[in-house]
Amino acid sequence: MSDKKLENLKNEYMNIPVSDKLDFIVKDSIKKGVKKNMRKNNIIRWAGAVAASLAIFVTVINCSESSAKALADVPIISNLVKVFTFREYKVNEDNHEANIKVPSIDGLENEELELSLNEKYIQEGKELYNKFMDEIKDKEENKGPSAVDSGYNVITDTDKIFAIERYIVEIKGSAYEQIKYDTIDKEKEILITLPSLFKDDSYIEIISDNIKEQMEQQMKTDENVTYFFADKEKGETGYDKIASDQNFYIDDKNQLVISFDEYEVAPGYMGVVKFVIPTEVISDILVGDEYIK
Repeated sequence: MSDKKLENLKNEYMNIPVSDKLDFIVKDSIKKGVKKNMRKNNIIRWAGAVAASLAIFVTVINCSESSAKALADVPIISNLVKVFTFREYKVNEDNHEANIKVPSIDGLENEELELSLNEKYIQEGKELYNKFMDEIKDKEENKGPSAVDSGYNVITDTDKIFAIERYIVEIKGSAYEQIKYDTIDKEKEILITLPSLFKDDSYIEIISDNIKEQMEQQMKTDENVTYFFADKEKGETGYDKIASDQNFYIDDKNQLVISFDEYEVAPGYMGVVKFVIPTEVISDILVGDEYIK
C-alpha cells in the first residue's frame, strides 16, 4: 500500500465518530507497538506491527458505533506477555533420564526486567543439566536409576498480574519436588517481591501464625494430613515461620499464596504444599490493595 493511500485511510479513521475510549485504545496500542519494535530494531516484527495497525484501522472503519463501544472493553494488546520454551535439555542414557525445559518471557517493554528474568532461567537450566550430567558420570556413586524433570507453567495471567512457576522434580531412590515463582506487575512492568507488598516486616509473624493455624486445622479434619513443627527444646526441625523472601505468588483471585517445597514442612507424600492467606488477615499491613484484594 502506498504512503498516500495509507494517509487517506488514516484520515478516514480519524473522522469516524467512535468513543473516546476506543480511540485511546487504538492509538495507544499502535504507539506502544511501533515504539517497542523500533527500539528492538527488528524489521520482521516491525512489519508485523504495521500490518496489525492496518488491520485495526480497517476493523474500525467497518464497525458500527455499537460495535466500537463493545470493542472498547477489549484489553489493550500491549499488555500481552508470552512464555515459550527457549531451550530443552534431553538425556536418555542407560537408566538415567532428564527432560529440562528452559522458559523465556517475551512481551515486556521493560527490556532490563525481561533480560534479567530470561538470563536467570537460562542459568537455572544450565546448572540443573550440569549437575545431572556430573552425577551420572560417577558410575560408582550412581548405580541406580535417576531422573530429573523440569518445566514451567503460567499460573496467573490477568490484566494486572502475570505469574510463572518453574518446577523441578528429581528422582533418585525417592522423588523431590521444588517450585520457584516470579510474579510481575504487567502494567508497571516490575517484579513483585514479598516484602514490597507490606508496610513493614510484621508480615512475617502474621502470615506465619496464620499458616500454623491452617496446618493445625487441616490435621484435625484430615488424618492423612501431617505437618512438621520445629521444637528447639527437643531438637526437632520443621515449620517455625516463613522466610522474609518466602516462595509466593498472587493468584487470579488477587490472593496471596505461600508455597513450601516437598519435605520442607511436611512428609514427602504431601508434595509441595501451598496456603492461601485470607486477605482480611493481612489487609492492615498491606501497602495498598493494588495487588491483593
